[in-house]
Amino acid sequence: MHPMPDAAVPPEGESVLDLRGLEPPEPLLRVFAALDAAPELPLRIRMQREPFPLYAMLQAGGWTRRTVARDDGSFEILISRKA
Repeated sequence: MHPMPDAAVPPEGESVLDLRGLEPPEPLLRVFAALDAAPELPLRIRMQREPFPLYAMLQAGGWTRRTVARDDGSFEILISRKA
């Protein structure tokens, strides 16, 4: 897992993936591998474009997400299991 250089230090117990620069479908594969590996932990990802296909997949799988557009044009998405 790669730290996000301009992001705050993630809270304890939160996984972080920087997926910028990867070609599809690699970002989606890495997101779901991380969610499968630690479904109880929130996952914070960083992508260079907004991953609209990912949103429907997360919702169907019982996940919630919060997306924030960053100043550099990338997107940060916090994914967690629905309560």
